[in-house]
Amino acid sequence: MIIDAHCDVLWKLWENDYDFHDSDLLRLNYKKWKKSDVKVQCFAIFVPDDVKEAAQYDVALEMVHIFFDRIIAPYDDVKFITSKEELISLAPHAKGAMLTLEGCHAIGHDLNKLKTLINMGVRAVGLTWNQANATCDGIEEKRGAGLSSFGEEVVDYLNEERIWTDVSHLSYQGFWDVMNRSQYPMASHSNVLELAGHPRNLDKDQLTALIKRKAWIGITFVPEFINGQTEAEWIEVLPHIDYILRMGGEDCLGFGSDFEGIDDIVKGLYDVNDFTAFVQQLIPRYGQRLVEKMSYVNFIDKFPRLR
Repeated sequence: MIIDAHCDVLWKLWENDYDFHDSDLLRLNYKKWKKSDVKVQCFAIFVPDDVKEAAQYDVALEMVHIFFDRIIAPYDDVKFITSKEELISLAPHAKGAMLTLEGCHAIGHDLNKLKTLINMGVRAVGLTWNQANATCDGIEEKRGAGLSSFGEEVVDYLNEERIWTDVSHLSYQGFWDVMNRSQYPMASHSNVLELAGHPRNLDKDQLTALIKRKAWIGITFVPEFINGQTEAEWIEVLPHIDYILRMGGEDCLGFGSDFEGIDDIVKGLYDVNDFTAFVQQLIPRYGQRLVEKMSYVNFIDKFPRLR
């Protein structure tokens, strides 16, 4: 059993109108997912930065409708997941699908828009993508500012609703502001900066803070975040796991693949079907119990929304 905390299938379906059922152009489609050991897949609402500001929320809603119309509704064995209770009670034959938000640029300055998305089932919220928005600066914004007053309102609301605040993509100052304010921080898809110097990765101080807070950390399969290159091998993911384990992160680790979010490929982790073989190859190195914790136990244990 595997839980994957991040993919961009909704963006691909919105942009290209692929068939989710069996399109070979998707690294995660229904038929591939069904054959895999991925039990629960998180689907990110990611509005591309080239969408005009006035249309961004409408596009986010379009992606929500795609999620329900093309991923949930057609399949009796795909269940919409919004709580820990639903995660635990998912039937053996079923797959779970969860909504997340990658970037609050889609809500502008309007907290009610975020409330609507939460009411629709979003259960993890990344405040930024790489650029700045009304809540905070992203990691590529040269200004490097932290949470705005509106961003503080957003985090406070997420605390009230027991929703994860996702620190992946945040500016460095934004990360620390969130850690000081959020009751439920997590990193959906980030690796170790000391092993690959991409700014989207987390440094030792950031990882230490997340581990001290018992936050969930998703190792991601983006070549540049693994080795700084445009290609990587699956085995190169292991040093990132080892690093966080040495820091005491056994109860924090998980996976956030970022399938569909990138064009570059990790050999041996091309699509969702490779996930199963990857996890099986971890068992001789880490043992069954630890692999189960990384694969799904930590995610369920730390999921903040109880019911």
